[in-house]
Amino acid sequence: MFRPRSWSGGNVRYQVLEAVVDFNPFRYKDTSTEYDTMPKGATVITRAIIEEQLQEMGETPLLMDGFDEACIGYSQRMNEPLLAVYSYEKMVEVLMTRDGMDDEMAMEYIDFNCVGACMGETTPIIVMPFYT
Repeated sequence: MFRPRSWSGGNVRYQVLEAVVDFNPFRYKDTSTEYDTMPKGATVITRAIIEEQLQEMGETPLLMDGFDEACIGYSQRMNEPLLAVYSYEKMVEVLMTRDGMDDEMAMEYIDFNCVGACMGETTPIIVMPFYT
């Protein structure tokens, strides 16, 4: 199902068709297990896969230890170094499944040790969702 979306910019009017889907790219749930966060048939992201892809691009961004499954990609601005991008929600899920933390402990750990960390110009980006 598509819905029309339009907006104006200067002397030009734009109109596109937007797909209406119920999809959240930060949370994949498989009903077969309580903590499975990957879609069926997907490859689990490992440090080796991440490093291999970055090596092909010739970049060496700073990566967070222990959160390989939460790495959702990379970002780069013009004339700036490449940065690894992590999902906050997936980081919470990793700590809950791997370390047995509850959600409040996991969020506190991430806020203090990861979000609050400054490791120079290659500090990874942590994407946080809007909550409604």
